[in-house]
Amino acid sequence: MYKLSQLIKTTFILLLVGIMSSTTVAQKHNKKVNIKKLDKYYQKALNDWNVPGMAVAIVKDNTVVLEKGYGVREVNKEARVDENTSFAIASNTKAFTVAALAILVDEGKINWSDKVTKYLPWFKLYNPYVTQEMTIRDLLCHRSGLKTFSGDLLWYGSNYSRQEVIRRAQYLKPKYGFREHFGYSNIMYLTAGEIIPVVTGMSWDDFLKEKLFIPLHMERTNTSVSCLSDMDNVASPHTKYNGEVISIPYVNWDNVGPAGSINSNVNDMVNWIKMQLNSGVFNQDTIFSKQACIEMRNPNTPQRVSEGSKRLWPSIHTKAYAMGWSVFDYHGKQVVTHNGGYDGMISQTVLVPEENFGFVILTNSLSSMYYPLMYKTLDTYLSDSKQDWSEMFLAYEKRNSEYEKEQKIKEDNKRIKNTTPSLPLEDYVGIYGGDIYGNAEVSLKDGALVLQFVPTPLFTGKLTHWHYDTFEVEFYKVPSLPKGKVNFVIDADGSVEEMRVDVPNPDFDFTELKFMKIE
Repeated sequence: MYKLSQLIKTTFILLLVGIMSSTTVAQKHNKKVNIKKLDKYYQKALNDWNVPGMAVAIVKDNTVVLEKGYGVREVNKEARVDENTSFAIASNTKAFTVAALAILVDEGKINWSDKVTKYLPWFKLYNPYVTQEMTIRDLLCHRSGLKTFSGDLLWYGSNYSRQEVIRRAQYLKPKYGFREHFGYSNIMYLTAGEIIPVVTGMSWDDFLKEKLFIPLHMERTNTSVSCLSDMDNVASPHTKYNGEVISIPYVNWDNVGPAGSINSNVNDMVNWIKMQLNSGVFNQDTIFSKQACIEMRNPNTPQRVSEGSKRLWPSIHTKAYAMGWSVFDYHGKQVVTHNGGYDGMISQTVLVPEENFGFVILTNSLSSMYYPLMYKTLDTYLSDSKQDWSEMFLAYEKRNSEYEKEQKIKEDNKRIKNTTPSLPLEDYVGIYGGDIYGNAEVSLKDGALVLQFVPTPLFTGKLTHWHYDTFEVEFYKVPSLPKGKVNFVIDADGSVEEMRVDVPNPDFDFTELKFMKIE
């Protein structure tokens, strides 16, 4: 999950829509890599991008060739990042959830083609046919028909349980036909994870610990930020606020755990990478079968190669989402990868099975830096390309920042000054609600309206009059979100009938929530 306007344009969405190759066509390169040179590149990028800290590990031919921390755990503090520093790995969790399900497939307890309702009879989506036909595989390859990130406001920072989040997803409206189009869905991964306790009698969290973390000696890896308070050497999340990099608190993601709640470090992640590169085997212990490994990486949902990507990277050919992994061709090799966007941290895991090569990048900032570092690392091992991806993407970031400033000015110019609300402020006070999300409350405190999303304490903010019946809101507890607008709809009788919230950002669609005033 990402932050927010600037980040997604250059990171996760780019990954999903097409920047997946380079201009250099590859031959097989078993070349000697200058790790010191790559190490210096990482350090320079950290400084250039103004990221507090990160950790990187590279595995080649079952050997760890680099395992290092860079920078600091928290801005303006001295504690350094090292190979054991804990970070939230967010959506890199998805591959762990798929691996857990693969173990159950190997044991004959489930099948990828099993219907979801076989295990979760209460599961329900927008259409009876989709509800009945949805399989475990469908849950894992982002083809439910829902648009990317639909319903994420149900779980983010809310007090809803995992099951309640899934139950409320039935009210989400699709954007595409079932199995017709890619639409990244955290809630479908949550649903897949909830099959595990039904089959095993163990929670998703305990199953991962027993079947993955312990066998892989991932001793500092866990599934909840609640574990971090008892640990040392933990990185803090960061975001930009008013032009300054600041540390922000961890947000509990337990209620969407199977989609993104794991915390880990590069020292633990190298064992995960070794096992993946060895087709499910670690230290002669088979975690899951080679056939399961093939299934995980087999393309399921094709993704469009954009015209922009073709112009910039003419060697792009195909890309797709498999199960828990994205797959694409680069320098003539198959790349298996996934990234993770937590509120204040971004990470990337990359495998190149043909070259027995993989790496992980963990950062403690909402910065796009991880993305050029991924391509630089791939280029270093797979080609002779000298492309400076960091320099190129940093220039793009600066242009994008200027564009956003221009858009902000244009938005401000739309404001009609010297207007007043149609009604006394007291008339806007009340409870507003709908099926998808539940209730939000507008109250009057010290002469100003205050908005509170009832299930989500993080979403509280003062409403500042913008024009007419539109107010500006800033959720100050979520500084990674920009300011938004709250518009009150007045009916023919002159009463408030609806509240519409819009906080433009790439992660959370506030506009899909319905808030009708409850008398």
